[in-house]
Amino acid sequence: MGIHNLLFIGLGFVTGAALANEAATGPWNVPELQQTVPAMRWVDQSGPIHSLLYAGEPYQGHQTEVFAFYASPRTLDRNKSAPGKFPGVVLIHGGGGTAFAEWVWLWARRGYAAIAMDLSGHQPGAPAYDPKTGALVPGQAGKAETRKRLPNGGPNQGHPEKFDTVGGDPGDDWPMHAAASVIRAHSLLRSFPEVDADRTAVTGISWGGYTTCLVASLDDRFKAAVPVYGCGFLHEGESVQKPAIDKLGERRGLWVRTYDPSSLLPRCRVPILFVNGTNDVHYPLDSYQKSFDLVPGPKQMRIQVKMPHGHPSGWAPEEIGLFIDSHCAGGKPLPVPGPPVIEGGRVRLPVRSVTKITAASLHFTTDSGPRSQRAWQSTDAEVGDGVITAPLPDPKANTWFIGLTDERGAMVSSEVRFGAP
Repeated sequence: MGIHNLLFIGLGFVTGAALANEAATGPWNVPELQQTVPAMRWVDQSGPIHSLLYAGEPYQGHQTEVFAFYASPRTLDRNKSAPGKFPGVVLIHGGGGTAFAEWVWLWARRGYAAIAMDLSGHQPGAPAYDPKTGALVPGQAGKAETRKRLPNGGPNQGHPEKFDTVGGDPGDDWPMHAAASVIRAHSLLRSFPEVDADRTAVTGISWGGYTTCLVASLDDRFKAAVPVYGCGFLHEGESVQKPAIDKLGERRGLWVRTYDPSSLLPRCRVPILFVNGTNDVHYPLDSYQKSFDLVPGPKQMRIQVKMPHGHPSGWAPEEIGLFIDSHCAGGKPLPVPGPPVIEGGRVRLPVRSVTKITAASLHFTTDSGPRSQRAWQSTDAEVGDGVITAPLPDPKANTWFIGLTDERGAMVSSEVRFGAP
C-alpha cells in the first residue's frame, strides 16, 4: 500500500447525518479527532528542529497533508541525553503566518515538546542555524515568498476560505480545517514517546488565538490554553472582520453559530489565559471582555496598554510560559484578581497570589471613537495584603481596569469595566 493510502486511513472528517454531535461541536467529530492519531511521515530529522507532514481533512475531493515543525529538549540536545518525558505545547500561527521554527525552538529550550503547523496548505523553508553557535537564525519565515504550496495542501487562509464558503460543504471552510488540524496535531504530539500526554497546552496568535478559542472549547485534553489577541464576537462592534461576515447575508447567522468562538466558548473548561492589548484593531477590547465572560471554567486575563500586534510580539509575553508552566510543569501560578468593586470612593481589587505583588496601576481612557485609536492614562495603585486599591479614575472614563505585577515581573489584569466608574 502506498504512503498516501496509509496516510489517510481513519480520518475524522464527517458530513451529513454522521454529524451526531453537530449541535454541540459543529462540523467537528471531536471524539474521532481525539482518538485517532493521524498518520505522519518525517520530512527532515537532520537538525535540532524536525519537519513532518501529517494527515489532514479532505479538501475539494482530495486527501490533504499538513506541514509542521517539531522540537523538544531531546532534539536540541546533540547527545540526545535529555531525560524523561516532556510536557507538550501546540503552537498556532496567525493570519499571514506559517509554521515558525523559531517558535518551537523557544518552547523546546523552555523544556517542552513543541509542534507548530501551517494552516494555509503551505510549507516554509528549512530552518537555518548560525554556523558558529548552532543557534537558530530567527525571522526566516516572516515573508510569504519563503513558503511553497503543498501539492495536497488544504485551503488557504484568505477571506474567501474563512467566510464565503460557509453553507456549502464544511470541508471547504478554513475554520473547520484549522481547528481539526490543530486537534490532529495535538493527538499526534501526545502519541510521541517522549511526550507526557497528560501535560499539554495550546497557544495561538491573532487568527491562531481565534483558533485557540475554538480548540480549547472542543478538545478538553489540553491542560492550559492561551489565545493571544484572538477572541469571539467577530460579527459585532468594531471588529475588522464584521464587514466580511455581514456580506454573507442569510448565511451570516450560520457562520456565527458554527465558527465564531462566542458560540463555543461556553463549552470551555480548559484553564485559559486571554492576552491582548488595549488598542488592538483586529480584536477590540469590548469583544475580548465579552469572550472572557462566556468561559465557565478557570480563566485569567492579561491586558497590556497598547500591546503591538504581531507574531514575535504575540509570543513574547513571559506570562504565557508562566501560565502554561503552572498547569503543565509544576510552576507557580499567576496572581488571580477577583472582580473590582467600588468602595468609599476607591476601586478595590481582591487578589489571590502565591507570589508577592510588587506594583499595580489603574488604566483608563476617556476618549471616544474607535477603540484602536484611544489614548490611555494610568495612575498608581496601592498594594496591600491580598487587596489592591486605587483612586477612582476620571469621571469621564468609559473603559478601565487594574493591572498588577508580581515579583517575577509577571503582569495580569482585572476584568475590564465599561462605562463611568
